Amino acid sequence: MAMTASQWNRQVREAQRQAERAFKRQIDQVNRANKRAVDDYNRKVEAHNRREVDRVNRANKRAVDDYNRKVEAHNRREVDRVNRRLRSEADIQYRPDERALAERVHQAIEFDDGRDYDVFLSYARIDGEDVATELRAALEKVGVQVWFDAVSVQPGKSQSLQMDAGLRKARAGIAVLTPAYLAGRFWTQRELGALLHKPTLIPVLHGVTFDDVKEYSGILPDLAGFTTVEDDIAIIAGKIAPAVLN
Repeated sequence: MAMTASQWNRQVREAQRQAERAFKRQIDQVNRANKRAVDDYNRKVEAHNRREVDRVNRANKRAVDDYNRKVEAHNRREVDRVNRRLRSEADIQYRPDERALAERVHQAIEFDDGRDYDVFLSYARIDGEDVATELRAALEKVGVQVWFDAVSVQPGKSQSLQMDAGLRKARAGIAVLTPAYLAGRFWTQRELGALLHKPTLIPVLHGVTFDDVKEYSGILPDLAGFTTVEDDIAIIAGKIAPAVLN
């Protein structure tokens, strides 16, 4: 029996509906698969991001903690330095020329210049090494940072260049004037020549008098200074510290 046109049309429409349902099921399957893949990817990305954020946060915390420890240590050192200076100032009895020298040096120093040392210690090894070593220890005990060749000069490198660098790194200079120093040895001449015209030069006399120094050079700062005839090394260090510490 021949199919009528209406029957044919119904079959075509039914076939189209079935095809549409099948296509929709496939689309739904693809969408669900894509959603699972996207969700899985997002979970992995989120987990990775959390790990990275945690890692960065831990690294930042370590860096901040390390910085804070350094700042706290620096602040403790600075507070200790100030306290030592204040304690030493309370016990110091300057002579008039010594006070004038200490005040002039302190006013001439630029304390925020970023230099590494408070003083450069110049001396003649022949007759000044022992007193210079004692002075360095006494200065460091009261918080003064000292450039001292026996400690700071590295073997195998140019001594003259290291001495020049030490002079540049220090805010003030101490010249331990002894007979050998005044005799004009090469190194002492070189160091004193770099320090001589600076208002931050502090003479310390040992085994020589101010008259001896005047014969050597009449242009040392007002021929003022500290002398081991009048004070022991610990007292001299205590007098120098307020001049070179902020």
